[in-house]
Amino acid sequence: MRNRKNTNAILAAIVAAGAWACAVFWRGEPLPVLVATFATVAVLLYGVSAGPRRNALSLMTLAAGSGVLFFHFDNFWGLVVCGLVFVWSAFGLLPFMDGVWRFKLGLVASVFLGAMVALWPTLHNMSGGRIPLPAYIRDRVAFAIAPGLDLKGGLRLVYTVEVDEAIRDKRDHFADDMRQELATSFGLHSGEGRVTRDELTKLEEKIHVATPETSLIRLKFKDPADASKVDDRFSRKFLGELSQTKGPGDAELTFKIRADVESQIRDGAVAQAKDTVMRRVDELGLREAAVTTRDEDIIVEVPGTDEKSFNEIKDTIRKTARLEFKMVDDAGSSKVFGPPALRAEDIPEGEGIAQYTEIAPNGVKPGGGKDSVTGYYARMSCQPPKYPNETMAECLVRFKAWGKTLSVPDDHAVGFEPVTEPVQGTDPLQFKQVGWRTLFLFARAELTGDYITDASIGQDQQNFGQYYVSLTFSPAGADRFEEVTGANVNRRFAIILDDIVDSAPVIRTKIGGGRAQISMGAGDPEKQLHDANQLNLVLKSGALPAPITPSNESLIGPSLGRDAIQQGVKGAFYGTLAVLLFMVFYYRKSGVVADVAVIFNLLLQMALLATFGASMTLPGIAGLALTIGMSVDANVLINERIREELRAGKSVRQAVDAGYARAWPSILDGHATVFISGLILMQYGSGPVKGFAVTLVIGILCSLFTGFFCTRLVFDWWVRGAKLKRLSVGAEF
Repeated sequence: MRNRKNTNAILAAIVAAGAWACAVFWRGEPLPVLVATFATVAVLLYGVSAGPRRNALSLMTLAAGSGVLFFHFDNFWGLVVCGLVFVWSAFGLLPFMDGVWRFKLGLVASVFLGAMVALWPTLHNMSGGRIPLPAYIRDRVAFAIAPGLDLKGGLRLVYTVEVDEAIRDKRDHFADDMRQELATSFGLHSGEGRVTRDELTKLEEKIHVATPETSLIRLKFKDPADASKVDDRFSRKFLGELSQTKGPGDAELTFKIRADVESQIRDGAVAQAKDTVMRRVDELGLREAAVTTRDEDIIVEVPGTDEKSFNEIKDTIRKTARLEFKMVDDAGSSKVFGPPALRAEDIPEGEGIAQYTEIAPNGVKPGGGKDSVTGYYARMSCQPPKYPNETMAECLVRFKAWGKTLSVPDDHAVGFEPVTEPVQGTDPLQFKQVGWRTLFLFARAELTGDYITDASIGQDQQNFGQYYVSLTFSPAGADRFEEVTGANVNRRFAIILDDIVDSAPVIRTKIGGGRAQISMGAGDPEKQLHDANQLNLVLKSGALPAPITPSNESLIGPSLGRDAIQQGVKGAFYGTLAVLLFMVFYYRKSGVVADVAVIFNLLLQMALLATFGASMTLPGIAGLALTIGMSVDANVLINERIREELRAGKSVRQAVDAGYARAWPSILDGHATVFISGLILMQYGSGPVKGFAVTLVIGILCSLFTGFFCTRLVFDWWVRGAKLKRLSVGAEF
């Protein structure tokens, strides 16, 4: 039997050696790594007789093999976990104490190393780069503790998420789904694919789907008997998130988004907006920035003093990056902008607004050939004598305000496109914006930015070197893009970014391949490139679920002056040093153990705060100081209980066991009450109070681990490993 095990071990060793050689040759390819790992485990199972030693070596081998795979697939944190498991397992090979003690010691060592990895970028920043940070770790550890505005000063931005817009989007999705279901129920649509424009036109003859309010959808049947089309199948699909009532008319049904669904939409919009803003901030390389939420507000705090970078940050953050593709209804534009819909008295004097006509493409004739139609639109020339100094944005606000006075059908929308003119005497020829014009759009978006998988910047050398952003659609988006362009040849297709029509090119033929372009206009090339970079960044980081509007902006100086901060740091350092020295003086070697536990506690707190991407503020420092004090207090309780047991004549081992057992309830009670207080402050506090509470709660958990669990390991080593006859817990012992 023994010979057979030896033979199997030798065969496994040969396989392992060959597999590891192949893994090195093929630079960590998964298959040879897996074979090498399991072959090495087999060598250990057959060749090592001692159970604990065999188990530790096997676990180390599995951790090493898994680490190689994680490194191959560039999974940094998987690699870190494998490294920590390797270290943890290695402590099982120590030749002293029992397996449980070695297991606990390995856990403490792994936690320490993991904390150091998490805290490495923070230490690098705090030391001003004196502590080196390898590029491999810098590129993969995206978090660090940033100094708060009360310590460093900087920019504080507060944005309010327009959650009603997210609710309206959800309402519009429900309305589109209802049109699809009703078109199928009336036999106008097969049920496969999206309903077409012709099918929607036929459906409008039977039922009008209106959206009169933010969360309301109203169905108005032309024939009251058709109300039966809203059957059980229709209700099952929509009544999970909508409530249904009859009226207000006899042949009308009203659907309303349920209150709990509205709350979910609001919470989801704020959470998604926060994540999107964080991605944009990260893309800008602002690792010290902090992004938090309060109700429907997003608070961005960026330490520093560079006003130019602050302006760039603001421009990037507030872009919604909402990309939509909608068809232009040139044939129907007369319903709003043509006579008799738009009368002379509807156009206010002195505002720069005028009515225009154009020959617009209108699809393909039944017999072939391109069709055209007279299209109507309104145009606003900016900076009229009445507003000589207005910006283009202010001009657009005026134009949109006038547009809201028009009677626009529910299934249509008015788009706004910049109007440019050439600048004479420029080489190459440049253009400047002089105003805005309208486009009559179908309200339903044929495609949205959700289908975009990639964006990149390019330059059109054949068109005066203009910059553009190239978009790549997902497979589903590419199919939809091809379908829409194929069904709308010789019609205009508007590309809309943040409610502004970037361009409305004419579809010449069906477009496959899933690619599109957004032009950056024809202004200054440097501005084009800057705008292209910003658009590329926000598209890659994702669109905001709803627009955000700035509600507060302030440049904040440090709450304390530089000298005051330095004095505060010195005070905290000397105060902590005094406590640590007292512990050593009063409790001797046990005081040294307590001091190491306190420092380890501080290290763990900082590592966890760094993992959360927290900012270090004055209240946070106060929370750290408080938890350090509680950690010292826990060790004082333990040492005093041990001293009492020793005075009672118990042996060293009995005194340690009884001391920890008696101290534990007091430590737990004290920490639990503070922990509960911290949770309440976290729940109901905000700003500095919440920051203090987060630090406090983290510190309580770390204090229990270091003050009780870690120090017990040292005392166990003294009484069971070193077998000390006397404990150094004070001058009298």
